[in-house]
Amino acid sequence: MMSVHELAQLAQTSAAWPFEEARKLVARVERRGVNQPILFETGYGPSGLPHIGTFGEVARTTMVRHAFHVLTEDRVPTRLVCFSDDMDGLRKVPDNVPNREAMAAYIGQPLTRVPDPFGSEHGSFGAANNARLRAFLDRFGFDYEFMSATEAYGSGRFDQTLLAMLRAYDAVMDIILPTLGPDRRATYSPFLPVCPRTGKVLQVPMIARDKAAGTITYLDPETGEKIETPVTGGRVKCQWKADWALRWTALSVDYEMAGKDLIDSVMLSSKICRAIGGTPPEGFNYELFLDEKGQKISKSKGNGLTIEDWLAYASPESLSLFMYLKPREAKRLHFDVIPRNVDEYFQHLGGYARQEWKQKLGNPVWHIHTGQPPVIDMPVTFGLLLNLVSASNAENRDVLWGFIRRYAPDVTPESHPKLDELVGYALRYFEDHVRPYKTFRSPDEVERSALASLSEALAALPESATPEEVQAVLYDVGRAVPRYQDFKAKGATPERPGVSIEWFNALYQVLLGQEKGPRLGSFVALYGIANMRALIERALNGELAAAA
Repeated sequence: MMSVHELAQLAQTSAAWPFEEARKLVARVERRGVNQPILFETGYGPSGLPHIGTFGEVARTTMVRHAFHVLTEDRVPTRLVCFSDDMDGLRKVPDNVPNREAMAAYIGQPLTRVPDPFGSEHGSFGAANNARLRAFLDRFGFDYEFMSATEAYGSGRFDQTLLAMLRAYDAVMDIILPTLGPDRRATYSPFLPVCPRTGKVLQVPMIARDKAAGTITYLDPETGEKIETPVTGGRVKCQWKADWALRWTALSVDYEMAGKDLIDSVMLSSKICRAIGGTPPEGFNYELFLDEKGQKISKSKGNGLTIEDWLAYASPESLSLFMYLKPREAKRLHFDVIPRNVDEYFQHLGGYARQEWKQKLGNPVWHIHTGQPPVIDMPVTFGLLLNLVSASNAENRDVLWGFIRRYAPDVTPESHPKLDELVGYALRYFEDHVRPYKTFRSPDEVERSALASLSEALAALPESATPEEVQAVLYDVGRAVPRYQDFKAKGATPERPGVSIEWFNALYQVLLGQEKGPRLGSFVALYGIANMRALIERALNGELAAAA
């Protein structure tokens, strides 16, 4: 067993991105000294339903936090604050909520004063969305502190920093104004007063400021009345770039990551943070998630997967893997990425025990499970289960387990609960996201002959043939068909050509009604040779294409 010190030494040179980020924090501690806990922050705007991008920030930040604990041998305390900007004024009604017309009457009101259109017991749209986020983070077991902007402003937590913002008002304006157009420059102020008459968060210019009294003065946009109000006690909220800097300074935030679309905002907020006496946090900019059309996902549009969407068809660990992999590259976040992430998670988990420690620290499961990956035997992949459901028309667990037990007699739902969980996911995913899109096609004459040859070759194998033996037969049959010969394949010779991927694609399209699929040798071994031959017969008889 590696000691804490040895692990820290090894982590110093690990190329895994959480360690790269954590090393920035180690340098920060060395510059300032260990005089307070390292504070990690993630932000959430509850103007729409929580989505996976929000979860991703918490998951990734937690990975960096754990890497920091390893590098410092757990000698430096840390905190993780999940901050909700729920005092923000409702700018528009989200597309994916009920009672939209009634909700439109609250445009401009802080989100914690907007009634929840879903009619929950939480009292407001902001509070209800906060509750949804917290419930999910709790389900994952994240160690975090939740903080509400409404509470932070109203309780006085931000008061001293708000007064510092008022004293640095001109410097803040000098930072922001050059980035705005002429019309916006004429009305901009870092402070958004909360109207005492309507309760709305106002975007109005300031006509006077009193640093000594800690007040600002503006004109009520509806009545024209001159209003003087303190910047403290929840009577104002800051514009969001100034608000970000306010938080960083008031809370002494050490680390916060943000989306690539916020690079300019991070730079501006960092300048404001310095102007009011704070030190900007460390962090990095991750790439955005895209929907199936390549568009940025949006809470208000609801065009990405929700947290509940993913967990209906796959485990939390597979979602964490999606967040870990390549955070600086844009990734499609749609239903079709789920099966691949499920299988990749178990591939990484299965290889962990065989790795040297340097490799283990770069294995995603080490970061997903905070250094303690579980030991799980997964004899069947999610992809295989999906295709087994497709080929067998299985509609319940018992049918699928019948195939699994024949393939692996010692494997049961009791001995392999994670596999049983995967069976349930596969049944649900197939029904909702595979069956509706399956399209079988009839084989042409070349394919008919090849399928007949494949059936004969499979008949010569014992029912207990291994996946490797079945795969060898698949290659031999394809190799004998000129259409599927590949003389450019690695190791191919004129006497023994390689086999084109088109052979396997044809099998997927004709027999499974899809463009791609799992390694067919493993699939046939699981499904059974007799069943596979019957499937081929149905394809040759035209039954599969007719039923599509």
